[in-house]
Amino acid sequence: MDNQETKLGFTEFAEAWNGRLAMLGFVIGVITEYVTGQGILSQIGLM
Repeated sequence: MDNQETKLGFTEFAEAWNGRLAMLGFVIGVITEYVTGQGILSQIGLM
């Protein structure tokens, strides 16, 4: 690895992974709502 810079903070690397994980979480949430028939707030007991 030629690049020895830190990978912390608002770097392109961190933001790319943050976006990927956010998209994954959103898709999992939508699938869970579809399968259970309840919204996310209902599932955790807030509604």
